[in-house]
Amino acid sequence: MQKSYSRILPAVIAGLSALLILSSSCGRRDTGLPLPDHIVIVIEENHGFDQIMDSGFAPYIGQLARAGMLFTDAHGVTHPSQPNYLAIFSGSTQGVKDDRCLIPETPFVTPNLGAALIKAGYSFKGYGETMPFSGYRGCDTAIVKGYQYVRKHIPWVNWLGDKDNGLPDAVSQPLSEFPADFSKLPTVSFVIPNEGNDMHNIIGGDSATIVRGDQWLKDHLSGYVNWAMTHNSLFILTFDEDNFTLKNQIPTIFAGAMVWPGKYDTTINHYNVLGTIEAMYGLPPSGAAKSAVIRGIWK
Repeated sequence: MQKSYSRILPAVIAGLSALLILSSSCGRRDTGLPLPDHIVIVIEENHGFDQIMDSGFAPYIGQLARAGMLFTDAHGVTHPSQPNYLAIFSGSTQGVKDDRCLIPETPFVTPNLGAALIKAGYSFKGYGETMPFSGYRGCDTAIVKGYQYVRKHIPWVNWLGDKDNGLPDAVSQPLSEFPADFSKLPTVSFVIPNEGNDMHNIIGGDSATIVRGDQWLKDHLSGYVNWAMTHNSLFILTFDEDNFTLKNQIPTIFAGAMVWPGKYDTTINHYNVLGTIEAMYGLPPSGAAKSAVIRGIWK
């Protein structure tokens, strides 16, 4: 009898494990959302939808739009830049209304995407182009031919520390640390170009700025985008704000393995992008990201 139980028990355990896996999988399908292995989010600067999508100066972004979901009614939350970065990372502008360096007020202790991912057993990193070193908390760096790292565009830095919802210095990295092997990426990454490459600084005229930012995006992220198409991963491109109009309409594109290509006229903003990412991983919603999930458009 004992030998019989020893033979049956492993089969019972295996059956229960399969049932649990199936139940978990079904639960995820019921949400109407995919579960990407990796998400990379890039934020560009200060250009409206028509300035980019109708300009003819951003051919790579046009290619992304044709291969992915182009949201034709996406908007920044406010003006100027910094509150929008805080909004897409934490579901709140944190009461910030300008681009000043936030060292006196930080670290914040409010919920944010990075801390929620880590608490749930996932991983997060932010990559800032020309960030001087890992964990750097300074405001800005010197301008060299318009290529400047600025803290106002790097939202996760405002939570670095050991307070509530804090992030370890190791999650904040220079872009030079972005892995060539994309399978080694964290679950969710932010990639922020510096002011010479994010379309912020109008060097050589606005059209030249768009061309340079578009080429930078192709040079640095097209490899990941192509990989994501066949590796259950997602790429998100958005802008912090438009060119300071009341409409504040911006390009936003999702591209990846779980995306149905096309144009979508769903009205969204930074809170929808954040809320959707949080819901994909079953994270508690941060601030205004609650009930802001983009559903019903995924493979």
